[in-house]
Amino acid sequence: MKCDDNPMSKEHAAPRCTATSKRTGERCKGPAVKGWTVCRFHGARGDHGPGKANPAYRHGMRTREWQEMRKVINDLVRIEKEIEDLISD
Repeated sequence: MKCDDNPMSKEHAAPRCTATSKRTGERCKGPAVKGWTVCRFHGARGDHGPGKANPAYRHGMRTREWQEMRKVINDLVRIEKEIEDLISD
């Protein structure tokens, strides 16, 4: 039997997943999904969009918009405290 006769020869020649393990630091040895750089275990074809389309969405307090708003509010509070310190001195 020749190597070309084996139907798995194409799968073995497929590009490999680029994800790395946190524990060992080694790259994943799984085949990457066509059109992706990672395998199906590391996020290929995870078609969940941001916001309410994501199944993990619960209340919206961790969305990008809320995080940016909290940063702005924290900056304003920090500036207010600095101004209060300048006035009270």
